Amino acid sequence: MSSVENIESVRVAVVGGGPAGLMAAEALAAGGVSVDVFDAMPSVGRKFLMAGKGGMNLTHSEPADAFLARYGERSADIAPLLARFDAAALREWVHGLGVETFVGSSGRVFPTDMKAAPMLRAWLHRLRASGVTFHMRHRWLGWADEGASISRFATPSGEKCVRHDALVLALGGASWPRLGSDGAVLPILAARGVAVRPFVPSNCGFDVGWSEHFSSRFAGEPLKSVSIGVPDADGALHWRVGECLITDQGIEGSLIYALSAPIRDRIATSEGAGADIFIDLAPQFSAERVRDEVLHPRGARSISSHLQSRLHLTGVKAALLRECLSKEEFGDLDTLAARIKALPLRVLRPRPIEEAISSAGGVAFEALDARAMFSALPGVFCAGEMLDWEAPTGGYLLTACFASGLVAGEGALAWLAERGG
Repeated sequence: MSSVENIESVRVAVVGGGPAGLMAAEALAAGGVSVDVFDAMPSVGRKFLMAGKGGMNLTHSEPADAFLARYGERSADIAPLLARFDAAALREWVHGLGVETFVGSSGRVFPTDMKAAPMLRAWLHRLRASGVTFHMRHRWLGWADEGASISRFATPSGEKCVRHDALVLALGGASWPRLGSDGAVLPILAARGVAVRPFVPSNCGFDVGWSEHFSSRFAGEPLKSVSIGVPDADGALHWRVGECLITDQGIEGSLIYALSAPIRDRIATSEGAGADIFIDLAPQFSAERVRDEVLHPRGARSISSHLQSRLHLTGVKAALLRECLSKEEFGDLDTLAARIKALPLRVLRPRPIEEAISSAGGVAFEALDARAMFSALPGVFCAGEMLDWEAPTGGYLLTACFASGLVAGEGALAWLAERGG
C-alpha cells in the first residue's frame, strides 16, 4: 500500500450509523472517549427507520431461554451479548430516551407511538450532546496502511484518510443495499486474513414458478391458517402454523420468513433442483377427519364443491391443490386427502438479497475475541449484522444489533485503557 498524506486524526472511528454503530459510539462516549461516526449515507439510521415503517418492533418479551433459542446455530455466540444487554435492558434503555413501550398481544415490544423516528431523534440528540461527531457521505474503502490504523473514505470532495487509535466496524449486512449496507466490506476483511462467509438472504421470500393461470389469478392473495413443514436432514417434517402471501414469483410473508433459514439451506444442497416444503391446508382438522370428509359421499356435487362444503377449502387453497397436483392425484381421493394435509410445493430459490429483510453470513464469530475485536487486526472491532448470525423477525434482529454494538464499544474502551488512555 502506498504512503498517504494529509491524514486527519480521530480517537475512535465508528463506521456505520445503524443501531450497532450508534450503540458502540454511545458506550465509548460514556467512557469519556472522543468518537467520530462515519456513514456512507446522507443521514444515519436509514434501515432502522425503514424497519419501523410498519410499527417499530424493538424486541420481544418471551422468556430468556426461548429468546436465545431464536438465534439457532449461533445461540452460543449471541448468548454473551445478550448477557450484557438483553431485551429487558433494551426496554429500559429506550425508556431512558423518553420513549415508553408496550407489549403487544404477540409478545412483541413496541414504542407506544409505534414509530422509530422520535426514538432516533432523541438518541442522536443525546449522542451529539455527549460529544459524538457525525460525518455523512463517508464510504469506508478499507485501510491506507499495512496495519489497520488509517482508514480510507470516499467523500463528495474526494478520497480522504483518517487515522484512529481504535476502529469499530458496524457496516451491516447485504439486505436493502440502497439504505447503505451492501456487503462490500467482506472482501476487504478477507484480504486481511479475517474468516468471512458470503452474505445470503434471510427472512426472505422464495421463487416457485407458478403457472401463468395461477399467478395471474392469485398473486397478492394471503394464504391464511395453514401450517408449513420443512424436512430436516433425516426427512422428518418440522411444522409451523401461520400465514403467508402468494406473489407473482412465488411465496413470502411471516410464516415463510420464519422458516427461511432451513428452506434456504435445503435449496443450497440441492445442486439447483430446489427443495420441497409441505403445506397443511387444513391444520384445524386431523388427517383422519380430512380423509373421512373427502371420502364422504358427495352425490352429484363436483369435488371442488365437496371440498368447500366439507373442509372449507376455497379460493387460493383450492387453487393450490389444482396447481400442485396432477389430474390423476387430484382424482384419487385417498391421495387427495393426504395432500390436503401435506401438499408438496417445490421452491426454487430465495428471492434476491436486495429484497430480504436481513442477511446471514458475514464475519465469523471465530475471528473475534470476547471483546468483539478481530484477532488478526488488533484495535479493530466488529458489531451488528455484518457478523455471521441470523434471527427471525420479532425484535430479535434489533436486540442483537444493539447488544453487539454495546459489547464492541466497551471492548474498544477497555482496549484503549490497556494501552494507556
